[in-house]
Amino acid sequence: MAASGGVRPSSSTDLPADEVEVLALFAQGYTIERIARALGISQRTVRRRLRAAADALGAGTSVEAVVRAVRTGLI
Repeated sequence: MAASGGVRPSSSTDLPADEVEVLALFAQGYTIERIARALGISQRTVRRRLRAAADALGAGTSVEAVVRAVRTGLI
């Protein structure tokens, strides 16, 4: 069934806390470099977490993942 744009409970897509944290920072306007510094991880790890979150949310881009996460109440 296609998503109707309505809010679904976050339990429909349980993301690991580290992916949610990266998404939340990205949503706040943090760059990949700034997220990496803030969390003490590599930029590659930030990109990997953003990609994994986007995949789990069925999003094509990190920005779309943020939109979906906000709409579902995940962040």
